[in-house]
Amino acid sequence: MFNMRIGLGVDIHRTVKGKKLVLAGVHIPSDFGLEAHSDGDVIIHSLCDAILGALAKGNIGEFYPNDDDKYLNYDSRLFLKDMRNLLIFEEYEIENIDICVICEKPRLKDYLAEMIKSLASLLKISIDRICIKPGTNEGLGEIGRCEAIEARSIVLLKKVEEK
Repeated sequence: MFNMRIGLGVDIHRTVKGKKLVLAGVHIPSDFGLEAHSDGDVIIHSLCDAILGALAKGNIGEFYPNDDDKYLNYDSRLFLKDMRNLLIFEEYEIENIDICVICEKPRLKDYLAEMIKSLASLLKISIDRICIKPGTNEGLGEIGRCEAIEARSIVLLKKVEEK
């Protein structure tokens, strides 16, 4: 039986002074962070939505409502650990992940390896299954004005084969 599923997730948050910037579970030096009920990790949020979409389970807001104080300033790495447990329960595994993160600042090139290692560790997969590509918005719109950061994730899942 050949059973594969694909999911897409998109997340965007406004930038805000006085908060730490966290992307893929990694603190990135910056003079701003992201406004959100949780820690605002757009990479992990978009990845969670991609996994939930591939499994036809809805979206991250249904699992972790932003009006529940339990998730106030919540560490998004815990969301991703829950997604890993859901994948195990549903008997799927990650074949690969492709992520685009769009921001003008900060430049992310020097943090990509650490971000990939962070996601691989949380999901217990090898780093060669994850790609993170930073990009800019060429100065256009809220992202171009450094007012927001966006992430888009695609995940390919495959059914775990019985042994």
